[in-house]
Amino acid sequence: MNPILRDFPHEFETDRLLIRCPLPGDGVMVNEAIMESHEELKAWMPFAVNPPSVEQSEENVRRAHAKFLLREDLRLHMFRKSSGRFVGSTGLHRINWDVGRFEIGYWIRTAESGQGLVTEAVHGIVRWASDHLDAQRVEIRCDARNLKSRKVAERAGFHLEALLRHDEPDVQGLPSDTPVYVKLRLPNGEWGYPA
Repeated sequence: MNPILRDFPHEFETDRLLIRCPLPGDGVMVNEAIMESHEELKAWMPFAVNPPSVEQSEENVRRAHAKFLLREDLRLHMFRKSSGRFVGSTGLHRINWDVGRFEIGYWIRTAESGQGLVTEAVHGIVRWASDHLDAQRVEIRCDARNLKSRKVAERAGFHLEALLRHDEPDVQGLPSDTPVYVKLRLPNGEWGYPA
């Protein structure tokens, strides 16, 4: 099936989070979170090396919204259900619809880190991808030196399948190593990794 014809929910909830596709108008709150978290994000996220203007963030959000509708990339924004506060961004990237492969990416604003929200979001995304996107393989990749990101993958039960040496440039353009954490849909319908 042509991915653009796939219908699925554009939002879902976990215990503490509302997770939804980006919408026009989200740029102001996304920019606020990037600016608040600049020192932490700039070490790992190319978009944060040079802080964007509000207009640049809004343009980026609108492009992400369009890509979501085209089913090219499925960025998701995370909000606290209790307050409506934007806490960060996640989503499914590097999509191969033919085999049901997706990669989860994420970042969280500094004030919200350390509370298990990203791990909660990852669990929710795997369920959403399983229930609605016919996912068969979900990956988490990051810079090998990003220990917080690696811990999220481990806490969420992903298996370290490989360490790719000099696989991607880091934010300074230097070769960095990439761990590939994986969950597979097993024959029994559960998610894990074969022994």
